[in-house]
Parts: sequence; C-alpha cells; structure tokens
Amino acid sequence: MYRAEIIANQSIEDDLIETLEQTIPDILYTIVPLVHGRGKDSRKLGTSTWPETNFLIFTYVEDKDIEKIKAVVKAVKKKFKSEGIKLFILKSAE
Repeated sequence: MYRAEIIANQSIEDDLIETLEQTIPDILYTIVPLVHGRGKDSRKLGTSTWPETNFLIFTYVEDKDIEKIKAVVKAVKKKFKSEGIKLFILKSAE
C-alpha cells in the first residue's frame, strides 16, 4: 500500500480530481483545501502580495494503482505546464 500526496495550485483542483476519479473510479481521498507555502518558483500565501494558494490531496492506494496516479499527475502537469504540481509517494511499512 502507498500514500500519495499531491500539492498543486487551486486553479487545477477540479481537473485533477476529475481525472483521478475517471482513472481510479473507487479512489478514496482527503483534500486540505487551503495550503500556504513557498515553492521553487513562487509563494502561495493567499495575501495581497502573494495571492494564490495551493491545495493538498492525499490518498492511500494499493500497489496496482500507484502507476495510475503517476500517469494522472503527469497528464495534468502536461495540461497545466506553468502550475506547480508535486507528487510525493510513500510506501507503507506494513
């Protein structure tokens, strides 16, 4: 089992979730809707100086679905080239 975490700009949230649900119909996930931080190229702080914000989605999936999540993130990154989208994968210690 794996934990997959995706952090991305809120502007792509709907596209990412729709693609995940189409690719893995039974996926269960949790969304943290407002995430502030500093990435490699910009800050997302929800302020007048740095107005954008991120969101975080995490899910626990079986081994068979982890490649599907990687493919989804790759496809969304291709569609939204200028948005920061990061995927982190952690293997369960079982």
